[in-house]
Amino acid sequence: MMSLPFVLFACAIGAAWLRQRGVSVGFWLIGIATMLILFRVHVGEVLSIQL
Repeated sequence: MMSLPFVLFACAIGAAWLRQRGVSVGFWLIGIATMLILFRVHVGEVLSIQL
């Protein structure tokens, strides 16, 4: 789940490589939104590390 924004950023780079500026910006914005949503969901979770 947490890798999804990075996949979207890779798609944005690929679209920019193919000179598809609008598609690239769209992937980038969706990646940013996804990262913020996932951060918001996981920010309150406590890590259960037992030694």
